[in-house]
Amino acid sequence: MPKILLRYIGAIDAMNRAIGRMAMYLIFVLIGVLLWSSASKVFLTPSMWTLETAQFVMVAYFVLGGPYSIQLGSNVRMDLFYGEWSPRTKAWVDAITVFFLLFYLGVLLYGGLVSTAYSFGYFGDEPFRFFLDLIGTFVTQGPSAAGETLGFLERSPTAWRPWLWPIKSILCLGVFLMILQALAEFFRDIGRLRGVID
Repeated sequence: MPKILLRYIGAIDAMNRAIGRMAMYLIFVLIGVLLWSSASKVFLTPSMWTLETAQFVMVAYFVLGGPYSIQLGSNVRMDLFYGEWSPRTKAWVDAITVFFLLFYLGVLLYGGLVSTAYSFGYFGDEPFRFFLDLIGTFVTQGPSAAGETLGFLERSPTAWRPWLWPIKSILCLGVFLMILQALAEFFRDIGRLRGVID
């Protein structure tokens, strides 16, 4: 097995381990928001921002922790047959079924990018071109010029009306990290089948 693939596996595992371990602490942020929500409803005027903030924190917790969960093997599986198989058979099945996961994640990432472009005020059919132009403008002309290329920023239709681009961007990042981790798991399964990785 080429050393570059082993280095890829190590780098992606290290990156997703660090991000996943940081994302674990978002549960305490979520608890704090929900405690404040309960306290403000009982003792003060109820806060408008708590429900959506809790939803946003939960999404970030879930999508940023997902790749780390796959790395640990703690993702949910149908264990009816899988648990009884040998490690080699599991590696074969995982190496084949990962393509279904990658297809799903690819569709999810494309939809997320389209939705994120919409949240930045882009209503066209080419979200990749929009992001390339936005990044190019940011790099060559600065943040103010990039800000001028944006359209009307999408807001939630609630009373609090937060911008939606931050959470949509985090969702895209999480799905992208999941794709990288799924590829690392595929290469790891190939290494197991070749006897290079335990």
